[in-house]
Amino acid sequence: MLFRRREPDGLLERVRTYLWPRRSFSRSVQYFSKRILRLKATPHSVAAGVAAGVFASFFPLGFHFIVAAVLCWIIAGNLVAAALGAVFFGNPLTFPLLWGASWETGKLILHEHLPKHGPPEHLGEMMHKLSFAKLWHPVLEPMLIGAVPLGLVFGLVFYAITRWGMTVFREQRRKRMAERAEKKARQGGREVPAE
Repeated sequence: MLFRRREPDGLLERVRTYLWPRRSFSRSVQYFSKRILRLKATPHSVAAGVAAGVFASFFPLGFHFIVAAVLCWIIAGNLVAAALGAVFFGNPLTFPLLWGASWETGKLILHEHLPKHGPPEHLGEMMHKLSFAKLWHPVLEPMLIGAVPLGLVFGLVFYAITRWGMTVFREQRRKRMAERAEKKARQGGREVPAE
């Protein structure tokens, strides 16, 4: 590889840079936004892909790319944009917030079906044993039900932002290319002075 480090990063350093970027978060946001804006697809396709990735990030079971891919197929979204949206919006820093919001929203929607005293007493034990049957009613059902409205709202917001950004970016690019072509045409028509 051309730009590989002499001494590769250890496991601890790779985990640290995955959770906290080397430069800054704003640089990471710029990187992801440029990657999304430069995709070669229609603005609807890219925006729908990002929205599908954001929607899938709210689901707790970890099948985010599968959910995003199925949703992209249904709404004619770009799969690369969906992967970028899922990675940017759903990452180890945001998962606790997304899943906590999904769980609380699901509890609000299912207020009659959940116990009044909050989470079950042995939730840690159930998570350790990973008994799906025991986890379904107190934890996973509210998270799945709460993920749908939150995913729809945030997906529509990111759809609108991405579609607007794609339209503005492409219009600016078209104007720059027209100006360059006009400038080149003016320079080509100019006579070169004889020496």
